Amino acid sequence: MPASVLVIACGALAREIGALKTANGWEHLDIQCLDAALHNRPEEIPGRVEALLERYAEQYDHRFVAYADCGTGGRLDAVLARWHVERLPGAHCYEFYATADVFHALADAEPGTFYLTDFLVRHFDRLVIEDLQLNTHPTLRDTLFAHYTRVVYLAQTEDTTLVAGAQRAADQLALPLEVIQTGMGDLQSAMTSQVLRWQDAHANPSTAGAAHAAH
Repeated sequence: MPASVLVIACGALAREIGALKTANGWEHLDIQCLDAALHNRPEEIPGRVEALLERYAEQYDHRFVAYADCGTGGRLDAVLARWHVERLPGAHCYEFYATADVFHALADAEPGTFYLTDFLVRHFDRLVIEDLQLNTHPTLRDTLFAHYTRVVYLAQTEDTTLVAGAQRAADQLALPLEVIQTGMGDLQSAMTSQVLRWQDAHANPSTAGAAHAAH
């Protein structure tokens, strides 16, 4: 029987991780998601992740955190070090979707870039317009986005409806839009690596000691 794996994930990744689970037949993998709106309050992410690590400490063979640093300034890594749990690579989801080299090239070319993903396009009004109160205080747009020069939509899927949504979002910010097709990027390889590692450790107990370092 495969080892049971819990993925504690940002809600912004729920659809993509669920798709990977289905496509790969990872029936032994469970997903617990935190509200994606925590990205507007990143100081809360480490504590919320740790609460789930504590809650499920005895219920799974292995656990993995599907967050990047996500604005926590290393505080999430401090929590994960205490629990000997790994996370996704990079500073944020934009980096692992685009892959590090591509993202850093984008950032270096134009630092004033506002990034969108499939999830952010779908929930732009709630997470950006409403949470930043641009719907009730529209003049805040010029203050909050004064230093932005473009919107880059890192697209996980080829969906003309989402491209149109990204264009509407860019129009609301009065910024030009660029669309880059990324697919799953490093999310797929990171998730696959974790699942295969724990499967191998479960099938070959002699390797469990090495794998335990990331448990």
